[in-house]
Amino acid sequence: MERLARIKIAEPDIIKVFESFNKRVFTRTDIDEMLAEHRESWRLQKSLTNKEFINYLLNETEFQEVILEFPNRKETRYLWGATSVYELALSVKPDGYFTHYSAMYIHELTEQIPKTIYINTEQPKQPKGNGELEQGRIDNAFKNKVRVSNEIATYHDYKIRILHGMHTNKLGVIEVDGAEGELVRVTNIERTLIDIAVRPVYSGGVHEVLKAYKLAKDKVSINKLTAMLKKLGYTYPYHQVIGFYLERSGYKESAIQLLKKFPMEFDFYLEHKMAETEYSPEWKLYYPKGL
Repeated sequence: MERLARIKIAEPDIIKVFESFNKRVFTRTDIDEMLAEHRESWRLQKSLTNKEFINYLLNETEFQEVILEFPNRKETRYLWGATSVYELALSVKPDGYFTHYSAMYIHELTEQIPKTIYINTEQPKQPKGNGELEQGRIDNAFKNKVRVSNEIATYHDYKIRILHGMHTNKLGVIEVDGAEGELVRVTNIERTLIDIAVRPVYSGGVHEVLKAYKLAKDKVSINKLTAMLKKLGYTYPYHQVIGFYLERSGYKESAIQLLKKFPMEFDFYLEHKMAETEYSPEWKLYYPKGL
């Protein structure tokens, strides 16, 4: 076919365009726009369809198609060459950022290589509820399993999990170089330590969270963390959880005292649905026996 022969002639120029981008993950819209922009300079016939163009690239170049199957939708992405799973994951939610276990990994706060990638996309801002805390309500809430996001797709031996966190205006979100040199958006160390204390289920569990606090000791500003915690304005007293982790991780007394300045009116829980527990009177906190 003449129009396919034309692509073969243009192939070196097509490759140059792909190589000029600072990304390796493309949507169908990206490809359609690229073809529309360069069709004339590449001297490709108008009769060449977008689908034929994509099929040629898939068959003749290092171009790859990936279909991520989430429970209620499919996301198609096109990869140019070797691509980081983190760059692929972030392309699913361009306004999102890495959080929890993924943030721990990026900041070297875990010795594990997590096989679930966590992307947080914030919900719209909502009016704050007026309900006051009651001990009975706290007890009942933490007797049950925590609700988790089931918005998951599989890519090779990884799972990409989308979280829908509360609106924070991306508080503490920064851009850093990922493990493979890709630019990624991720919560900073202070925000990460808050998030993993709040949702250990997304962070490898409470033992991994405790390790993360220990590994963060020389990297984190507790002044910055407490200021951020106040801005986040949680209804539940997560400062008791964070203070407990700081104490168990051997932080300085001056850092621990910053958390003790918060009110401690209620008994609280390190995580949901614990079996056997112990109790810390200092932090008014139940935690798994043996932690």
